[in-house]
Amino acid sequence: MRTQEVVLGDRSYRVHVGSGLLTRAGDLLADIAGRRAIVVTNAIVAAHYVAPLRNSLTSRGIAVDVVLVPDGETHKSWPTLEDIIARLLELRVDRATMLIALGGGVVGDLAGFAAAICLRGLPFVQVPTTLLAQVDSSVGGKTGINHPLGKNMVGAFWQPRAVLIDIDCLRTLPQRELKAGLAEVIKYGAIRDAAFFSWLEKNAARLLAGDSVALEHAIHESCRIKTEIVSADERESGERALLNFGHTFGHAIENAQGYGAWLHGEAVAAGMVIAARLSERVCGLLAGERDRIERLIAACELPTAPPKIAPERWVDLMGHDKKAMEGDMRFVLLEDLGRAVLRAGIESTQLMDVLAG
Repeated sequence: MRTQEVVLGDRSYRVHVGSGLLTRAGDLLADIAGRRAIVVTNAIVAAHYVAPLRNSLTSRGIAVDVVLVPDGETHKSWPTLEDIIARLLELRVDRATMLIALGGGVVGDLAGFAAAICLRGLPFVQVPTTLLAQVDSSVGGKTGINHPLGKNMVGAFWQPRAVLIDIDCLRTLPQRELKAGLAEVIKYGAIRDAAFFSWLEKNAARLLAGDSVALEHAIHESCRIKTEIVSADERESGERALLNFGHTFGHAIENAQGYGAWLHGEAVAAGMVIAARLSERVCGLLAGERDRIERLIAACELPTAPPKIAPERWVDLMGHDKKAMEGDMRFVLLEDLGRAVLRAGIESTQLMDVLAG
Protein backbone atom coordinates (compact mmCIF):
# COMPACT_ATOMS: atom_id res chain seq x y z
CA MET A 1 0.00 0.00 0.00
CA ARG A 2 1.18 3.51 -0.87
CA THR A 3 -0.24 6.51 0.93
CA GLN A 4 -0.37 10.18 0.00
CA GLU A 5 -1.85 13.11 1.88
CA VAL A 6 -4.11 15.91 0.75
CA VAL A 7 -2.85 18.76 2.92
CA LEU A 8 -5.74 21.03 3.91
CA GLY A 9 -5.11 21.91 7.54
CA ASP A 10 -7.71 20.34 9.82
CA ARG A 11 -9.42 18.84 6.74
CA SER A 12 -6.32 16.95 5.61
CA TYR A 13 -6.75 13.27 4.74
CA ARG A 14 -4.91 10.30 3.35
CA VAL A 15 -5.28 8.58 0.00
CA HIS A 16 -4.34 4.90 0.19
CA VAL A 17 -3.56 2.94 -3.00
CA GLY A 18 -2.97 -0.81 -3.08
CA SER A 19 -4.39 -4.33 -3.29
CA GLY A 20 -6.77 -5.85 -0.75
CA LEU A 21 -7.76 -2.57 0.87
CA LEU A 22 -11.43 -3.54 1.19
CA THR A 23 -10.47 -6.31 3.59
CA ARG A 24 -8.33 -3.81 5.55
CA ALA A 25 -10.95 -1.05 5.63
CA GLY A 26 -11.81 -1.64 9.29
CA ASP A 27 -8.19 -1.12 10.33
CA LEU A 28 -7.64 1.83 8.00
CA LEU A 29 -10.82 3.63 9.09
CA ALA A 30 -11.01 2.61 12.74
CA ASP A 31 -9.69 5.94 14.00
CA ILE A 32 -12.19 8.03 12.04
CA ALA A 33 -15.27 5.85 11.47
CA GLY A 34 -16.91 5.98 14.89
CA ARG A 35 -19.42 3.25 15.71
CA ARG A 36 -21.66 3.36 12.65
CA ALA A 37 -21.31 3.60 8.86
CA ILE A 38 -23.76 3.79 5.95
CA VAL A 39 -22.47 2.39 2.65
CA VAL A 40 -23.94 4.07 -0.43
CA THR A 41 -23.53 1.93 -3.54
CA ASN A 42 -25.44 0.39 -6.45
CA ALA A 43 -26.61 -3.17 -6.92
CA ILE A 44 -23.88 -4.08 -9.42
CA VAL A 45 -21.03 -2.98 -7.17
CA ALA A 46 -22.75 -4.31 -4.05
CA ALA A 47 -22.83 -7.84 -5.46
CA HIS A 48 -19.03 -7.85 -5.66
CA TYR A 49 -17.76 -5.64 -2.85
CA VAL A 50 -20.24 -4.94 -0.05
CA ALA A 51 -19.50 -8.22 1.76
CA PRO A 52 -15.73 -7.79 2.20
CA LEU A 53 -16.16 -4.14 3.14
CA ARG A 54 -18.91 -4.88 5.64
CA ASN A 55 -17.00 -7.80 7.17
CA SER A 56 -13.90 -5.68 7.64
CA LEU A 57 -15.82 -2.84 9.28
CA THR A 58 -17.91 -5.04 11.57
CA SER A 59 -14.75 -6.84 12.72
CA ARG A 60 -13.74 -3.51 14.27
CA GLY A 61 -17.12 -2.97 15.91
CA ILE A 62 -18.53 -0.63 13.26
CA ALA A 63 -22.22 -1.27 12.51
CA VAL A 64 -23.05 -1.13 8.80
CA ASP A 65 -26.21 -0.32 6.81
CA VAL A 66 -26.41 -0.18 3.01
CA VAL A 67 -28.27 2.33 0.82
CA LEU A 68 -28.63 1.37 -2.86
CA VAL A 69 -28.89 3.88 -5.70
CA PRO A 70 -29.61 3.24 -9.40
CA ASP A 71 -26.64 2.80 -11.70
CA GLY A 72 -25.72 5.32 -14.37
CA GLU A 73 -25.04 8.99 -15.07
CA THR A 74 -28.72 9.71 -15.77
CA HIS A 75 -29.41 9.08 -12.07
CA LYS A 76 -26.98 11.74 -10.84
CA SER A 77 -29.98 13.93 -10.20
CA TRP A 78 -32.22 15.63 -7.63
CA PRO A 79 -34.64 12.67 -7.32
CA THR A 80 -31.81 10.24 -6.51
CA LEU A 81 -30.25 12.68 -4.05
CA GLU A 82 -33.62 13.14 -2.34
CA ASP A 83 -34.03 9.36 -2.09
CA ILE A 84 -30.62 9.05 -0.41
CA ILE A 85 -31.41 11.80 2.09
CA ALA A 86 -34.79 10.23 2.90
CA ARG A 87 -33.18 6.86 3.49
CA LEU A 88 -30.51 8.37 5.74
CA LEU A 89 -33.14 10.10 7.84
CA GLU A 90 -35.19 6.90 8.04
CA LEU A 91 -32.07 5.16 9.35
CA ARG A 92 -31.78 7.90 11.99
CA VAL A 93 -28.24 8.93 11.18
CA ASP A 94 -26.52 11.42 13.44
CA ARG A 95 -23.54 13.69 12.88
CA ALA A 96 -21.13 10.93 13.88
CA THR A 97 -22.49 8.49 11.29
CA MET A 98 -19.99 7.98 8.49
CA LEU A 99 -21.12 7.76 4.86
CA ILE A 100 -18.97 5.51 2.68
CA ALA A 101 -19.26 5.85 -1.11
CA LEU A 102 -18.57 2.44 -2.67
CA GLY A 103 -18.67 2.73 -6.44
CA GLY A 104 -17.77 4.92 -9.37
CA GLY A 105 -17.97 8.65 -9.83
CA VAL A 106 -21.77 8.83 -9.84
CA VAL A 107 -21.99 7.08 -6.46
CA GLY A 108 -19.15 9.17 -5.05
CA ASP A 109 -20.62 12.48 -6.19
CA LEU A 110 -24.10 11.61 -4.92
CA ALA A 111 -22.97 10.24 -1.57
CA GLY A 112 -20.56 13.11 -1.06
CA PHE A 113 -23.24 15.72 -1.77
CA ALA A 114 -25.64 13.92 0.57
CA ALA A 115 -22.93 13.92 3.25
CA ALA A 116 -22.38 17.64 2.75
CA ILE A 117 -26.03 18.61 3.25
CA CYS A 118 -27.61 15.95 5.49
CA LEU A 119 -27.74 17.27 9.07
CA ARG A 120 -25.48 20.07 7.74
CA GLY A 121 -22.59 17.68 7.33
CA LEU A 122 -21.67 14.02 7.89
CA PRO A 123 -18.19 12.46 7.81
CA PHE A 124 -17.50 10.82 4.48
CA VAL A 125 -15.12 8.23 2.97
CA GLN A 126 -14.50 7.45 -0.69
CA VAL A 127 -13.97 3.83 -1.79
CA PRO A 128 -13.87 4.18 -5.60
CA THR A 129 -14.28 1.04 -7.70
CA THR A 130 -13.75 2.40 -11.23
CA LEU A 131 -10.47 3.63 -12.67
CA LEU A 132 -11.95 7.02 -13.48
CA ALA A 133 -13.17 7.54 -9.92
CA GLN A 134 -9.89 6.26 -8.48
CA VAL A 135 -7.77 8.76 -10.36
CA ASP A 136 -10.16 11.69 -10.44
CA SER A 137 -13.46 12.21 -8.64
CA SER A 138 -12.64 10.41 -5.38
CA VAL A 139 -9.88 12.91 -4.51
CA GLY A 140 -10.48 16.61 -3.99
CA GLY A 141 -13.88 17.00 -2.35
CA LYS A 142 -16.01 17.97 -5.35
CA THR A 143 -19.52 16.56 -4.97
CA GLY A 144 -22.71 17.22 -6.86
CA ILE A 145 -25.39 16.36 -9.36
CA ASN A 146 -26.12 17.22 -12.98
CA HIS A 147 -28.67 19.75 -14.22
CA PRO A 148 -30.29 19.94 -17.67
CA LEU A 149 -28.24 23.09 -18.31
CA GLY A 150 -24.91 21.52 -17.42
CA LYS A 151 -22.88 18.77 -15.79
CA ASN A 152 -22.12 19.03 -12.06
CA MET A 153 -23.86 22.40 -11.83
CA VAL A 154 -25.32 21.76 -8.36
CA GLY A 155 -23.03 20.63 -5.56
CA ALA A 156 -20.62 21.45 -2.77
CA PHE A 157 -17.00 21.09 -1.79
CA TRP A 158 -16.99 18.41 0.93
CA GLN A 159 -13.67 16.73 1.59
CA PRO A 160 -13.64 13.03 2.54
CA ARG A 161 -11.95 11.83 5.72
CA ALA A 162 -10.05 9.19 3.72
CA VAL A 163 -9.85 7.61 0.26
CA LEU A 164 -9.28 3.84 -0.11
CA ILE A 165 -8.27 2.84 -3.65
CA ASP A 166 -8.28 -0.94 -3.97
CA ILE A 167 -6.89 -1.82 -7.39
CA ASP A 168 -8.38 -5.31 -7.09
CA CYS A 169 -11.78 -3.72 -7.79
CA LEU A 170 -10.65 -3.14 -11.37
CA ARG A 171 -10.74 -6.88 -12.05
CA THR A 172 -14.52 -6.73 -12.50
CA LEU A 173 -14.54 -3.41 -14.36
CA PRO A 174 -15.90 -3.59 -17.93
CA GLN A 175 -13.29 -2.83 -20.58
CA ARG A 176 -15.16 0.24 -21.79
CA GLU A 177 -15.04 1.70 -18.27
CA LEU A 178 -11.33 0.93 -17.97
CA LYS A 179 -10.60 2.79 -21.20
CA ALA A 180 -12.72 5.74 -20.05
CA GLY A 181 -10.65 5.98 -16.88
CA LEU A 182 -7.45 6.13 -18.90
CA ALA A 183 -8.58 9.45 -20.38
CA GLU A 184 -8.19 11.12 -16.98
CA VAL A 185 -4.82 9.41 -16.49
CA ILE A 186 -3.62 10.85 -19.82
CA LYS A 187 -4.84 14.27 -18.70
CA TYR A 188 -2.47 14.31 -15.72
CA GLY A 189 0.57 13.70 -17.88
CA ALA A 190 -0.55 16.26 -20.43
CA ILE A 191 -1.07 19.09 -17.95
CA ARG A 192 1.64 18.46 -15.37
CA ASP A 193 4.21 15.71 -16.02
CA ALA A 194 5.75 15.09 -19.43
CA ALA A 195 7.80 12.16 -18.07
CA PHE A 196 4.61 10.45 -16.89
CA PHE A 197 3.06 11.11 -20.30
CA SER A 198 6.05 9.36 -21.92
CA TRP A 199 5.62 6.43 -19.53
CA LEU A 200 1.97 6.17 -20.61
CA GLU A 201 2.99 6.08 -24.27
CA LYS A 202 5.26 3.11 -23.53
CA ASN A 203 2.77 1.28 -21.31
CA ALA A 204 -0.62 1.86 -22.94
CA ALA A 205 -0.92 -1.79 -23.98
CA ARG A 206 -0.20 -3.00 -20.44
CA LEU A 207 -2.82 -0.65 -19.03
CA LEU A 208 -5.43 -1.80 -21.54
CA ALA A 209 -4.63 -5.41 -20.67
CA GLY A 210 -5.32 -4.71 -16.99
CA ASP A 211 -1.74 -5.26 -15.82
CA SER A 212 -2.00 -4.64 -12.07
CA VAL A 213 1.55 -3.31 -11.66
CA ALA A 214 1.09 -0.79 -14.47
CA LEU A 215 -2.34 0.23 -13.22
CA GLU A 216 -1.12 0.75 -9.67
CA HIS A 217 1.69 2.98 -10.92
CA ALA A 218 -0.69 4.98 -13.14
CA ILE A 219 -3.17 5.43 -10.29
CA HIS A 220 -0.46 6.41 -7.82
CA GLU A 221 1.06 8.99 -10.17
CA SER A 222 -2.36 10.42 -11.09
CA CYS A 223 -3.29 10.77 -7.42
CA ARG A 224 0.11 12.30 -6.65
CA ILE A 225 -0.50 15.04 -9.18
CA LYS A 226 -4.06 15.65 -8.05
CA THR A 227 -3.20 15.74 -4.33
CA GLU A 228 -0.48 18.32 -5.05
CA ILE A 229 -2.89 20.53 -6.97
CA VAL A 230 -5.81 20.20 -4.54
CA SER A 231 -3.52 20.87 -1.57
CA ALA A 232 -2.47 24.13 -3.24
CA ASP A 233 -5.94 25.20 -4.45
CA GLU A 234 -8.84 23.46 -2.73
CA ARG A 235 -11.71 25.47 -4.22
CA GLU A 236 -10.50 26.00 -7.77
CA SER A 237 -9.60 29.66 -7.45
CA GLY A 238 -6.56 29.17 -9.67
CA GLU A 239 -4.33 26.18 -10.33
CA ARG A 240 -6.99 23.53 -9.74
CA ALA A 241 -8.87 24.69 -12.83
CA LEU A 242 -6.05 23.15 -14.88
CA LEU A 243 -7.45 19.72 -13.96
CA ASN A 244 -10.27 20.49 -16.40
CA PHE A 245 -8.15 20.05 -19.52
CA GLY A 246 -10.56 18.75 -22.18
CA HIS A 247 -13.52 19.04 -19.83
CA THR A 248 -15.15 22.19 -21.22
CA PHE A 249 -15.57 20.41 -24.54
CA GLY A 250 -16.20 17.04 -22.89
CA HIS A 251 -19.03 18.28 -20.69
CA ALA A 252 -20.65 19.86 -23.75
CA ILE A 253 -20.49 16.49 -25.53
CA GLU A 254 -22.08 14.69 -22.57
CA ASN A 255 -24.89 17.21 -22.36
CA ALA A 256 -25.55 17.33 -26.10
CA GLN A 257 -25.67 13.54 -26.43
CA GLY A 258 -27.66 12.98 -23.24
CA TYR A 259 -25.90 11.98 -20.02
CA GLY A 260 -24.71 8.40 -20.21
CA ALA A 261 -24.62 8.03 -24.01
CA TRP A 262 -20.92 8.93 -23.94
CA LEU A 263 -19.02 7.96 -20.81
CA HIS A 264 -17.35 10.89 -19.09
CA GLY A 265 -13.87 9.67 -19.97
CA GLU A 266 -14.83 9.17 -23.62
CA ALA A 267 -16.12 12.73 -23.83
CA VAL A 268 -13.00 14.08 -22.08
CA ALA A 269 -10.78 12.16 -24.51
CA ALA A 270 -12.40 13.82 -27.53
CA GLY A 271 -12.36 17.11 -25.60
CA MET A 272 -8.61 16.84 -25.03
CA VAL A 273 -8.03 16.39 -28.75
CA ILE A 274 -10.00 19.58 -29.44
CA ALA A 275 -8.17 21.40 -26.63
CA ALA A 276 -4.80 20.26 -27.99
CA ARG A 277 -5.68 21.56 -31.45
CA LEU A 278 -6.79 24.88 -29.95
CA SER A 279 -3.54 24.95 -27.95
CA GLU A 280 -1.57 24.66 -31.19
CA ARG A 281 -3.31 27.75 -32.58
CA VAL A 282 -3.45 29.86 -29.42
CA CYS A 283 -0.45 28.81 -27.29
CA GLY A 284 2.01 27.57 -29.87
CA LEU A 285 1.88 23.92 -28.83
CA LEU A 286 4.09 22.06 -31.28
CA ALA A 287 2.26 20.01 -33.88
CA GLY A 288 4.32 16.99 -32.89
CA GLU A 289 3.18 17.29 -29.28
CA ARG A 290 -0.43 17.61 -30.39
CA ASP A 291 0.03 14.48 -32.49
CA ARG A 292 1.43 12.61 -29.47
CA ILE A 293 -1.70 13.41 -27.47
CA GLU A 294 -3.96 12.20 -30.27
CA ARG A 295 -1.91 9.04 -30.79
CA LEU A 296 -1.96 8.13 -27.09
CA ILE A 297 -5.71 8.66 -26.90
CA ALA A 298 -6.15 6.46 -29.95
CA ALA A 299 -3.76 3.84 -28.51
CA CYS A 300 -6.03 3.65 -25.45
CA GLU A 301 -8.96 3.01 -27.83
CA LEU A 302 -10.71 6.24 -26.91
CA PRO A 303 -12.53 8.67 -29.23
CA THR A 304 -10.37 11.23 -30.99
CA ALA A 305 -13.27 13.13 -32.55
CA PRO A 306 -16.50 14.49 -31.08
CA PRO A 307 -19.99 13.70 -32.33
CA LYS A 308 -21.60 16.11 -34.76
CA ILE A 309 -22.75 19.17 -32.84
CA ALA A 310 -23.83 22.43 -34.47
CA PRO A 311 -21.43 25.32 -33.79
CA GLU A 312 -24.09 27.43 -32.08
CA ARG A 313 -24.97 24.46 -29.84
CA TRP A 314 -21.31 24.08 -28.87
CA VAL A 315 -21.13 27.74 -27.88
CA ASP A 316 -24.39 27.60 -25.92
CA LEU A 317 -23.33 24.51 -23.95
CA MET A 318 -19.83 25.79 -23.23
CA GLY A 319 -21.28 29.10 -22.08
CA HIS A 320 -22.63 27.27 -19.04
CA ASP A 321 -19.19 25.95 -18.11
CA LYS A 322 -18.21 26.62 -14.49
CA LYS A 323 -14.85 28.11 -15.53
CA ALA A 324 -16.59 30.96 -17.39
CA MET A 325 -15.95 34.33 -15.74
CA GLU A 326 -18.21 37.34 -16.33
CA GLY A 327 -19.58 35.74 -19.47
CA ASP A 328 -16.16 35.03 -20.97
CA MET A 329 -15.33 31.39 -21.68
CA ARG A 330 -12.01 30.20 -20.31
CA PHE A 331 -10.14 27.16 -21.64
CA VAL A 332 -7.40 24.98 -20.21
CA LEU A 333 -4.74 24.83 -22.91
CA LEU A 334 -1.18 23.54 -23.24
CA GLU A 335 1.93 25.58 -23.91
CA ASP A 336 3.86 22.33 -23.94
CA LEU A 337 3.35 18.77 -22.79
CA GLY A 338 3.31 18.94 -19.02
CA ARG A 339 2.61 22.68 -18.90
CA ALA A 340 -1.02 23.84 -18.87
CA VAL A 341 -2.43 27.36 -18.70
CA LEU A 342 -5.89 28.91 -18.35
CA ARG A 343 -6.78 31.20 -21.25
CA ALA A 344 -9.70 33.55 -21.86
CA GLY A 345 -10.50 35.87 -24.74
CA ILE A 346 -10.16 33.21 -27.43
CA GLU A 347 -11.14 34.59 -30.82
CA SER A 348 -14.39 33.08 -32.05
CA THR A 349 -12.87 32.33 -35.46
CA GLN A 350 -10.11 30.23 -33.87
CA LEU A 351 -12.64 28.37 -31.74
CA MET A 352 -15.02 27.75 -34.63
CA ASP A 353 -12.21 26.52 -36.87
CA VAL A 354 -11.15 23.96 -34.27
CA LEU A 355 -14.72 22.82 -33.60
CA ALA A 356 -15.28 22.42 -37.33
CA GLY A 357 -12.40 19.89 -37.35
